[in-house]
Amino acid sequence: MSSPYDSLENRAPKDRDADLAAALTDQIARAAALPGYGGGLDARHISGREDLAQLPVLRKSDLAARQKEAPPLGGLTTLAADAFDYLHQSPGPIYEPGRRGGDWWRLGRFLHAAGVGPGDVVQNCFGYHLTPAGHMFENGAEAVGATVIPAGTGQTELQVATAKALGASVFAGTPDYLKVILEKADEMGVVLGITKAVVSGGALFPSLRDWYVARGITCLQAYATADLGLIAYESPAMEGMITDEGVVVEIVTPGTGDPVPEGEVGEVVVTTLNPDYPLVRFATGDLSAVLPGQSSCGRTNMRIKGWMGRADQTTKIKGMFVRPEQVAALVARHPEITRARVVASRVGDADAMLVRVEAVDVDESALAASIRDVLKLGAEIDIVAPGSLPRDGVVIEDTRTYE
Repeated sequence: MSSPYDSLENRAPKDRDADLAAALTDQIARAAALPGYGGGLDARHISGREDLAQLPVLRKSDLAARQKEAPPLGGLTTLAADAFDYLHQSPGPIYEPGRRGGDWWRLGRFLHAAGVGPGDVVQNCFGYHLTPAGHMFENGAEAVGATVIPAGTGQTELQVATAKALGASVFAGTPDYLKVILEKADEMGVVLGITKAVVSGGALFPSLRDWYVARGITCLQAYATADLGLIAYESPAMEGMITDEGVVVEIVTPGTGDPVPEGEVGEVVVTTLNPDYPLVRFATGDLSAVLPGQSSCGRTNMRIKGWMGRADQTTKIKGMFVRPEQVAALVARHPEITRARVVASRVGDADAMLVRVEAVDVDESALAASIRDVLKLGAEIDIVAPGSLPRDGVVIEDTRTYE
């Protein structure tokens, strides 16, 4: 492997387990003292990852509710809100703290694994407006000694001109936006010097990665959230995603806190070791599975397969979340529809959405208008006979593959 980011990455598993046992005891005791947990945590019987199942799961809905009860951060931080350097807002709304320096979100570990460091100029195309992704990646780039262009999103021609003028060597942003920039550069007759891409915030499909490789760009992805920071990341070995050293990851049966057997798909639940914001058993709503063994790159921590869908069926299509309650609202608008199912797929490198409905004599143009109004996206429509859709409880089906 390349030189490790720090000594934590290549610890012997038994040493990591011993370190985690001590860290978890301290972190849960720290969290238990916070008013946001309301005395619902007990660290006395926690001696390792396997004991975490004794503790309750904290969900996004719980986080939002606690922030309403005890604004702005729900009594879940060890620092007052005004002691943080950043206060961000994500949809919900949910508010997240942040701090400058110290690789607070731990993205530096991912950037180091991707070969980003001194001498690199990072065109950071993550958003800086309210949401934290821009600052998260800037914080990580600072940790590895790279220079940052705080580009944000949009204004593609200006992105091209800036990348050329300032010598950007690294792209940071969502997986598909780099392609937009490169295609615009081709139109403008501009050759960019980007050779590395560090991406997150969406699925990196193999066809898109191959497109970048053909352009001489190495593209690796991270799994991170606004609340938790880095959860897992790819190394050049590209054998699943290696879990970060600053979190403890469990895979549980969706909707419960019960761990699944190794290799089985379940919901990702994360406990952070961040002393400023000690989230304990925070449910991400994402699906993944543990990969057996260790990465051939030499990093020894547990690996997961990466993002494999949503545990609650909420699905991001064309950058927008589509939720089960929206599908129910669509059906309620049209009494002639008995059941509906949204199907997410891929056409080339783009997302596509199909809305399949059981109905007789439905006005397809009125239905199309309702879909745009309720789901906020256009879609292909497939009208089928009553009784045709499976009775499996699935209202949003994601047929895209992530392997």
